[in-house]
Amino acid sequence: MSTERDWITTPVTADLLRGALDVERTAHGLLPHRLPARARLQIPDEQLATAEARPSGVRLVFRTRATRIELDALPTKRAYRGMPASPDGKYDLLIDGVLTAQATVPGGTLRTVDPANRSVEQREGPPGTARFTGLPARDKGVEIWLPHTEVTELIALRTDAPLTPAPDSGRRVWLHHGSSISHGSNALHPTAIWPVMAAARGGVELVNLGFSGSALLDPFTARAMRDAPADLISAKIGINIVNLDAMRLRAFAPAVHGFLDTVREGHPHTPLLVVSPLLCPIQEDTPGPLAPEFDGGSLRFRATGDPAERAAGRLTLNVVREELARIVGERAAEDPHLYYLDGRELYGEADHAELPLPDALHPDPAGHVRIAGNFARHAFGAGGPFAPEAG
Repeated sequence: MSTERDWITTPVTADLLRGALDVERTAHGLLPHRLPARARLQIPDEQLATAEARPSGVRLVFRTRATRIELDALPTKRAYRGMPASPDGKYDLLIDGVLTAQATVPGGTLRTVDPANRSVEQREGPPGTARFTGLPARDKGVEIWLPHTEVTELIALRTDAPLTPAPDSGRRVWLHHGSSISHGSNALHPTAIWPVMAAARGGVELVNLGFSGSALLDPFTARAMRDAPADLISAKIGINIVNLDAMRLRAFAPAVHGFLDTVREGHPHTPLLVVSPLLCPIQEDTPGPLAPEFDGGSLRFRATGDPAERAAGRLTLNVVREELARIVGERAAEDPHLYYLDGRELYGEADHAELPLPDALHPDPAGHVRIAGNFARHAFGAGGPFAPEAG
């Protein structure tokens, strides 16, 4: 039977983390952030403030011989009034790159959103512990991927053997920006998100700037990407702009140019892949905004715009794709490391027929697998913009 003396407590510090651009010291512990402090000061709404603090793609990485690992954390969870509670977020433990164990942290703080008026009620709760036991008693690389669905304050890390931060892997760093699908909507656990699976196939280190509902060409996000170390960069652009009805065609093109200009200030020669929206039938030719519909406890979305207003500059996914292809094509004449990928190559008509979007907007877990495989083939495969250099 274990006792307190069996445990070695290691402070959770930034050198144990991968995938975060910043960390914040809180009253409880360490809070990973996916946007730096300067950018966070410019965030205009709770949607993005919550999304960037949910640690999609963030993981603890170390080496140890421990057979037991415990991680104390304080999660902040979100629920929607009138909807069934979401399951607790998963913590994925990988040993030498292989998913070996999972755990959850019950309790924590609960923020309940009223979808009718966006009001929020918060109920404070206690921290909990993610426990992993029965691990092999050998030196091994350990990764603990944090829940993509919960803001997670890291309090304490305990092991029954010493640990050391993992050395630099030497792998290329892939910086990806996108919307809720990149963030992980409907994925069952943090290593089942399509960018995480694609990164594993491509043999790269992921920094995931997928922000649910918030891929809006924000200048502060572009500056964060400009300043972040990266060997490969991708930006999936368009779906949130359309489904929030955030801009018209006149504003969209200059915003894309400005976003790419800013990223290029810090990464003038880095392979940069612009990805247009995946297939989403409700918005292919119908402008936003989207409206949620609750039916028997399930959530679906519908587009509320008038297709006739495309002539006046209202955006649809097809309009966005045409414009992105044009912009990238023109810029690529002077930027040979800039590339374009039609998002329907990742999820198109055939994929939708086989794996329809359960809420009319987001893929299911099998859809994430499909998108990951298609991205890996197009981006990391032979001849792709992210293919390893010869030799």
